Amino acid sequence: MPRTERPQAPAHAWFTGPGFGPAPGAADPAGPRLVCFGYAGGTPSVFRDWADRLGPGVTVVPVLLPGRGLRSDEAPYTEMADLARDATDALVAAGHVAPGTGTVLFGHSMGALLAYEVACALRDRGLAGPRHLFVSGSRAPHLYGGPDGEDLGDDALRHLVRDLGALRPDDRVGSAYLERRLPVLRADLTLCARYRWRPRRPLGCPMTAFSATDDPIALPAQVEAWRVCTSASLLHRRVRGGHFFLNGPARLPLLRELRAELTRTAEEREPSWTY
Repeated sequence: MPRTERPQAPAHAWFTGPGFGPAPGAADPAGPRLVCFGYAGGTPSVFRDWADRLGPGVTVVPVLLPGRGLRSDEAPYTEMADLARDATDALVAAGHVAPGTGTVLFGHSMGALLAYEVACALRDRGLAGPRHLFVSGSRAPHLYGGPDGEDLGDDALRHLVRDLGALRPDDRVGSAYLERRLPVLRADLTLCARYRWRPRRPLGCPMTAFSATDDPIALPAQVEAWRVCTSASLLHRRVRGGHFFLNGPARLPLLRELRAELTRTAEEREPSWTY
C-alpha cells in the first residue's frame, strides 16, 4: 500500500504526556516493558496507574496516538496500514522493542488490532518481536470490516458510546469530554471499518485473549478466533463486565495476568527440561 503523506512526528511524541514513563527508580530500563494501545476514541489515561499496579521492575509504555493530548493538533489516522507502520517506526526508534527488552504488547478493542499489526510489522522487518501479545475486547482480525465510522452522525456516535457502557446518561463531565472526542472517535471507527485482514503466517509468540461477559461487539467465539493468529499457545480468559471492562473491577484479574507474564523468568517461559 502506498505511503500516505503526512508530517512525521518524532518518536518521542508517541510516548509523551502526563503519566508517561516510570517514576525515578521504579523500573529497570533493561527489565520487562508493557507497550499499551488504547481503544477507539480513547487516550492513554486509561493506563495511568498500571505501573503502580504491576509493581517495580516493569516499565509501562502507553502509546499516544495523533489527535489526543499533546498531539491534539495532529490529524488522527484513518488507515490501519499507515498507523501500524508509523507506530512501529516510533517503537523501534525509541528502543522499546530492541532485543533483550522483554517487550509485551497489550491492546484493547482497536488497540488489540493495532498491537497485532505492529507485531506483524516487526516480524516482517526481521526485528525483535514481542515475547507475548495480549488482546482484549476485540474480535479476531479476519472478523473486522463493516460500515465506515465516518458514516455515523454525531447522535449515532453518542448512542454507540452509551450503549457500550462508556458513558452514563447523567454524566455531564463525560458528555462534555465526549463532544470534544467525536472527531477522533469517528476517525478511529473509520480505521477499524476499513481494515481488511491480509492473510499471513501466524505469529510465533504466545497470546492471551480477554473477552467480557456482556460485551456485544467482541463475543467469546469471536475472541477465541484469535487462535489462528499464533503458532504458539493462546489462552482465552473470560471476565465479567462490558466492552470497557478494563475501566472497572474486572481490570484486576487482567492486571494479575499481565503481571504474571511480565515477571516470568526466561526459564519459566522456556524450561530447559523436556519430557
